[in-house]
Amino acid sequence: MADVEALTGPESSTVTRKKTSFAGDVLKLVSGTTVAQLLSILASPILTRLYAPEAFGVAALFGSITSILGVIACLRYELSIMLPETDEDAANLLGVSIGFAVLISLLTVPIVWWGKKPLLRVLNAELLDPYVWLMPVAVLLGGVFVALNYWNSRTRQFGRLSIARVISSLATTSTTLGAGFAGYATAGTMISAGVGGQAISTIVLGGQIWRDDGKLFLRSINWRGMLYGIKRHRRFPLYGIWSALLNTISWQLPIFLLANYFSVTVVGYYALGFRILQIPMSLIGTAIAQVFFQRAAEARSLGTLTSLVDSTFVKLVMVGVFPALTLSIIGHDLFSLVFGATWGEAGVYAQLLSLWSLFWLISSPLSTLLSVLEMQRFELQFNIILLAARFFALSIGGMLQNARLAILLFSAFGLILYVYLCVTLLSASGLHFRRIVSIVGQALLSFTPFGIILVAVGYLGTNIWYTLVVATISFLVYYVALYRLRPALFGL
Repeated sequence: MADVEALTGPESSTVTRKKTSFAGDVLKLVSGTTVAQLLSILASPILTRLYAPEAFGVAALFGSITSILGVIACLRYELSIMLPETDEDAANLLGVSIGFAVLISLLTVPIVWWGKKPLLRVLNAELLDPYVWLMPVAVLLGGVFVALNYWNSRTRQFGRLSIARVISSLATTSTTLGAGFAGYATAGTMISAGVGGQAISTIVLGGQIWRDDGKLFLRSINWRGMLYGIKRHRRFPLYGIWSALLNTISWQLPIFLLANYFSVTVVGYYALGFRILQIPMSLIGTAIAQVFFQRAAEARSLGTLTSLVDSTFVKLVMVGVFPALTLSIIGHDLFSLVFGATWGEAGVYAQLLSLWSLFWLISSPLSTLLSVLEMQRFELQFNIILLAARFFALSIGGMLQNARLAILLFSAFGLILYVYLCVTLLSASGLHFRRIVSIVGQALLSFTPFGIILVAVGYLGTNIWYTLVVATISFLVYYVALYRLRPALFGL
C-alpha cells in the first residue's frame, strides 16, 4: 500500500499509479534519455566524418516536413489525455488520438505525392525526392507515439518510456554507423534509420502499455465515449491545432528558409548546431515537462500550483544556465575539435543560438501550463507573432545573403518572445515579477566566475585542448557546488 495508489469506485479506473516524487519521475526519464543521448553523442564525431553536411541538411528537411504534418496527426487530442478524472475517459481520448493519427497519415499520402515537385523546388531540395514516400509513415508513427506518450505520463509509468528511447536510439545509431562504414553514407540512410528507430520505439512503448492496460482499453473504449471526448475537449483542435501548427512551422522555418536562400550545406551546419543545443532539452527539459504536466494538472485542483511552478522554474534556470552560456563562449572551438574542422561554422551557429536556447529550455516545461490553465487563445496569438518574427528575421539575413546574420536575428527575436512567454506563464501561476527576476539574477551570478575564466582562456589564444579542459573542470565544479549548496534542486 505504501508504493501503489489504486483508484477505486464505480466511476474510477483500475489502473495503478506508483507514488513517486517529482525528482524520482524525472530521474527515470532522464536516465533513459541520458543513455539514448549518450549513444547519439558518442556517435556524432564519427557520423560527421562519414556523412557530409548536405546529408545532414537533407535529413533535417525530411524531419522538418514530417514534424509539421505530425503535429496535427492527433488534432491535439493527445493533450487532453492528461485531464479527465477517470482513466476510462482518458482511454477513450487515447482511442480518439490514435484514430485521428491513422486518418491524417492516410490523407497525407495524396497531398505529399502530388505536391512534392513544387515543394522540393521551393526548398531547393530535389535530393529529397526519393524519400518522400516515407513521410506518411513517419507521420503515423509520430502521432501514435505521442498519444501513447501522454497516456504513459498520465499513469506515471515513466520507466517504460526510457526503455523505448534507449532501444530506439541504439537501433538508429547502429544502423546509421553501419551503413556509413559500408559505404552508404547518404541522406537516405539517415532518413531511413530515423524512421526505423521511431517505429521500434512506438512498438516497444505500445507493447508495454498494452501488456499493463490492455484490459482497461478493451473494457472502456467505445464510440460513445470517444464522441463524448471529442465534444468535451473540442477546444484543443479548435485552438490548439492551429497554435501547434504555427509553432512547429516557426521551429522548422530556419531549415526551410536557409535551404531556400542558401544551400542544404548551410542547413546541415544549422542542423548539427541545433542538435547539440537540444541535448540539455532532451536530458532535462523534456523529462521535466512530462512530469510537470501531470503534476501541474493535479496541483491546480489542489491549490498548490504556485509552489510547484516556483520550484520547477528554479530547477530549470539553475541547471540550464551553465551549458547554454558556456556554449556561447566556446562553441566554435568545441565543434571544430569534436566534429572536425569542417563543422566549425556549425559551432558559430550554436554560439549565436545559445542564449535563446536557455529560455527555450525553461519555457518548454512551463508551456504545458497553457493546457492546464486553458490558455489556448493566448497560445495561438503568441505563435502567430512568433512565426511572423522568425520569418522576418530569417528573411532579412537571407536577402542580405548573410547566414550568420539570419541566425543571429532569429535568436534575438526568439529570446525576446520566449522571455515574454515565461514571464506571462509564471505570472498567471501566481509568481511575482520580483521573484522571477531574483531567480534569473542568482543563476547569472552563479555562472559569472566561470564565464570570466572561459573568456580569459579564449582571449589568451591558448590551445583548444586547454579550453576544453578548463570548460570541463568548470562544469564539474559548478554542478558539484550546486549539489552541495542547493540539494533541493536535485530532489534531495
